[in-house]
Amino acid sequence: MQAENVRQVESLLEYHFQAPQLLEEALTHSSQAEDRLASNERMEFLGDSVLSLVICRALFDQFPDYQEGDLTKLKSMIVSRKSCSEITSRLGLIEYIRVGKGTDLGRALTGSIAAGVLEAVVAAIYLDGGLEAAQRFILSAFEETITAANACEHQENFKSMLQQYCQRHMEGTPAYELLDEKGPDHNKCFEVAVVIRHHRYPSAWSVTKKEAEQRAARNALVELGLLLSEPEEESA
Repeated sequence: MQAENVRQVESLLEYHFQAPQLLEEALTHSSQAEDRLASNERMEFLGDSVLSLVICRALFDQFPDYQEGDLTKLKSMIVSRKSCSEITSRLGLIEYIRVGKGTDLGRALTGSIAAGVLEAVVAAIYLDGGLEAAQRFILSAFEETITAANACEHQENFKSMLQQYCQRHMEGTPAYELLDEKGPDHNKCFEVAVVIRHHRYPSAWSVTKKEAEQRAARNALVELGLLLSEPEEESA
């Protein structure tokens, strides 16, 4: 692997290798290696365990109210082959994967080969710089994936998601402001908006204050770019 390519990949990973040969091995598929022991297969094995450990610890710390089943579902989504493959592509590692001439490039780009490369890269960083270095890389690379997986699996927990995001990235906590209420006592509707650091996010209506707060939290997550907007917007 040419020194220039090593520097380019290190820039993508935001990590400098003391032993660049580890990176070269991590990017080498068995179809390219003269011997399978010189490919990234063994590193995939190790990286899978390191990745699981770091993600499990992150979920354990970030979601203290989630039961074992919730954490297990999230972990499975986050470290799936699909997620790892997408992260490999997002990081820009695809063009540096070394595969044999007869290998289907489509698989390398979108399938198990790309996913395996990410696991191998995790192992390479772990072997080169230790668990702390691997953890920094994993948490940075998987931050968006963790947020998206949590949103998909726990649609009712928008307030919790927003609270956690604000504490980590905005040095503040969200406040829920009751803007309006309509209707008779037995059939009221409530309008609520989230306010974070003096900024009011789009409001939402619902028949209970609790649900209006959840919808308002979702609107804030959408504006922050953490969730995609839906075709139907909750409004009065």
